[in-house]
Order: sequence, then structure tokens, then C-alpha cells
Amino acid sequence: MNAPHTPKRRTLVAALALLVTGMVGGCGDKGSAGAPPEGKVRIAMVVKSLGNGFFDAAHTGAKEAAGQLKDVEIIYTGPTTPSAEGQIEIVNSLISQKVNAIVISANDPNALVPIAKKAMARGIKVLSFDSGLAQEGRLMQLNPSNAELIGIKQLQMASDAIGGAGEVAILSASAQATNQNIWIDVMKGALARPEFAKLKLVTTVYGDDQSDKSYREALGLLRSYPNLKAIIAPTTVGINAASKAVVDEKLVGKVYVTGLGLPSEMAGHVKSGAVKQFAIWNPIDLGYAVTYAAYDFVKGAPDARPGGKIAAGRMGSIAIDAKGEAAMAEPFTYDAKNVDQFSKIF
Repeated sequence: MNAPHTPKRRTLVAALALLVTGMVGGCGDKGSAGAPPEGKVRIAMVVKSLGNGFFDAAHTGAKEAAGQLKDVEIIYTGPTTPSAEGQIEIVNSLISQKVNAIVISANDPNALVPIAKKAMARGIKVLSFDSGLAQEGRLMQLNPSNAELIGIKQLQMASDAIGGAGEVAILSASAQATNQNIWIDVMKGALARPEFAKLKLVTTVYGDDQSDKSYREALGLLRSYPNLKAIIAPTTVGINAASKAVVDEKLVGKVYVTGLGLPSEMAGHVKSGAVKQFAIWNPIDLGYAVTYAAYDFVKGAPDARPGGKIAAGRMGSIAIDAKGEAAMAEPFTYDAKNVDQFSKIF
């Protein structure tokens, strides 16, 4: 992924130069009931929790897509705290509202499958994005990136920050978060590589994507492991909380934080010295692309099938694969040179 170097290239699409490729699967006639609507296409975006800057940015992308598609209404919703139970209640309500499509970032990949199947049986097209549903519970999963790229990126940033050697810990979201667990598994496997052989993963803790709990978990890491050199937080809530903990414990320069964060939230932490680098894909593009994908499914686009493709506006085409997953590009790196520029975008 190429970084922009001039103000002229600061449009949303050029900002991160994301190439979206995708794969849509599913079996049988999943979600085939019901004819394409004649009026507004009502697409519900169900996020992990409200008040999360990442998903607020995804909502911005969804609204941009709706404006371009003209006949789309976006319903943005989610539980107040991240839980599968909260999302199940919301999806059940959306079924009653007879929305045309649901795009969801799942707090649990399996617990939501029964309610997702119920929605599809009623003719609602269910897609997941960011944190995926199990395949039997959706028509398509739009991943922001490839799991291997995301995991290795975070490990490499931690290694670079601490000179390639030392103790590191992971502060994740919930223990059930699909995407987080996949990335952590990639990181653990990569520790056997020669370039990461001098890194020692001491523990993984979970903040449940709640600021207060993530902060407490970060404090626990700092106090339990006096030789700790880096905290990797593959969650926008966790990286923010861990960075604050490092500053509050007066450990700037001794312990570095990295992972996945929003530029608007991380600019101050980069300036404080708690963070050298972090990464993220563009959530605006993610929300934008999944809205276009849902629209094609609702409208019964002839190429919305294995081996076909979905048109996703300024994001280009999403290629369809039988595995039912789409992958965007490697996460983009932010540091002192560019974080202010991007913090004005999201």
C-alpha cells in the first residue's frame, strides 16, 4: 500500500489506496425468499457497540454509499455495550421491521447464527463485515484485510518499536471476537520466525472493547510484568486505553503501545511518545463497500454469485469466491509524519 505524500491525494479513496477484493459464498437458497423491493432499500448496519469511533466512521461510509445509490436508507444500530445478546435482540427487532438487508460486525461468530438464519428465512439478506459471522449465518463476509497481513503487521510494528527483542503482551477485545482471535493466532505462529525469535509473548488479556476494563487490564500488564516492552492491542478501544495507561504510569520510553487504532484518537498518543506506530484500514471504505455489496444482494444482481463480482462504487469490483469472504488491503501505517493529516479524516 502506497502512502500519500501531497495534500492533493487526501481524498478518502486515495488516502489509503485500498483495493477491495472479495468473495461471496453461501449454500442452497440461503436468503432467497422475497422479491427485490420497489421502494427504498433499507439496509441495517448492526455494529458491535454504539459510541465506537471505528463504527461511526463505517457509518459515514455507509451513508456515502446510500447517497450515491439514491434509493437506500441506512439504519445504524448496535448495543450500548458489546455483547452477542444485545445484537440478537436488535436483529430480532429488525426482522420485525422487515428491513431488506442486515450488515453486522459480530460480537460472537456462532451465537448470532440462529437469529441470522431466521432473518434470511424471511428474505433478509445478511452480510457480515469486520468481525464475521460463521459461514452458515451470512451470505458474505467482508474482511478489512487478510488475517496474515494484519497479524504480521502488528508484530512487526512492536518489534520495530523495541529494537527486535523483549517481552510483549496482547490486549484484545473479547475472548470470543472472531477477527481478534485469528490475528492473535497469526502473531503467535509468527513468533517462530527468525525475525521475531527474540520477542517473548508473556500473556494475552481481554478488555471486552470497553474503555474502563481495557485500561484496567493494561495497568495490570504494566504492573505484573516489570520487564514488559510492548503492548499490542488489535482493537481501537484497547490501543487507546493502553496508551493512556503507559502515560499515567510514567512509562513512556520504556513501554511502547501498538496495534490497530483510529488516527483521530491516536494522534495525541503518538505525540506523547507512548506510540511510535499503529495501523488501521479505512473504516469509511469498509462501511461504504459492504453497503454496496448488500445492495447488490437485495437487488439480485446477476453477478452476485460464486465466480462473479459485485460493483462497489469508487472501491471498484469485489470478486466473488466460493469461500464467502472478501479481503481488503494490508493495514496502513500511521506515525508522527502522517497522523495529523489522517486524524482530520477519521
